[in-house]
Formats: sequence, structure tokens, C-alpha cells
Amino acid sequence: MPLITWDDSYSVKVREIDSQHKKLVKLINRLDESIKAGKGKEIIDSVLNELVEYTSYHFSFEESLFAKYSYPETNSHAKQHNSLIEQIKVFMRGYQSGKVIIPEDLSDTLMQWLAHHVTGEDKKYSSFFNERGLC
Repeated sequence: MPLITWDDSYSVKVREIDSQHKKLVKLINRLDESIKAGKGKEIIDSVLNELVEYTSYHFSFEESLFAKYSYPETNSHAKQHNSLIEQIKVFMRGYQSGKVIIPEDLSDTLMQWLAHHVTGEDKKYSSFFNERGLC
């Protein structure tokens, strides 16, 4: 059973961003499945790396739209993005050095952050972008 299931309550009504959010949900679910199944370090490393890379890509995409359309809350939103990326990178450095063991609640933490961020912060730009023709 997936940790998180996409439904319309997560939609920001911008097709490309929703598509990217769905991929993030899949990656978090894959990480959760890998951890719970006791998969090896190599598999978990691969999923974590993909998650970090795709999250960075997604955040860059959102921020490029913020710049293009002069989104008024760009700075506070980007700070949240940077904070999560830094937290994940610190965790990954510890994990890859063998100092940190993957806690089973890592995927729960990521899922909760994503759900809160999408339904809170990202929903704030929904009508802003829709009014400018993005849907």
C-alpha cells in the first residue's frame, strides 16, 4: 500500500507542476517501499539520489515560473525549498558516510513535508498562475 496517494486535493491546477508533484509522490512511495522491504544500501542510495535530483529540478522549475511571472511570495517560498534541500543533503552525507542509518520514518517525514507544502504554500500560487494563463 502506498504511503501517499495522489488525489485532487493536492492539485495546484497547473498541469506541469501537478505532474511533477505526482512524480515526487511516486519517488517518496518508492523510498518508503525500499526502506520497509529492507533493500540494500545501493538501492536506497539510488532512490534517495533520484529524489534529491528531481526535487531540485522541480524547485528550480517552480522558481523559474516565479521569476517569469513576478510571483510576490518568491523569497519566502524559495527559502522553504532551500531549507528542505539542505536538510536532505545533510542527511544524505551522514547516511553515505555511515554515520546515519535510514530511519523508517524518513519517508513519512518527506511525505508530510510534501503534503503540507503542496496543500499550503503551493496552493497560494494556484490562482496567481491561473490568472496569467497557466493551467
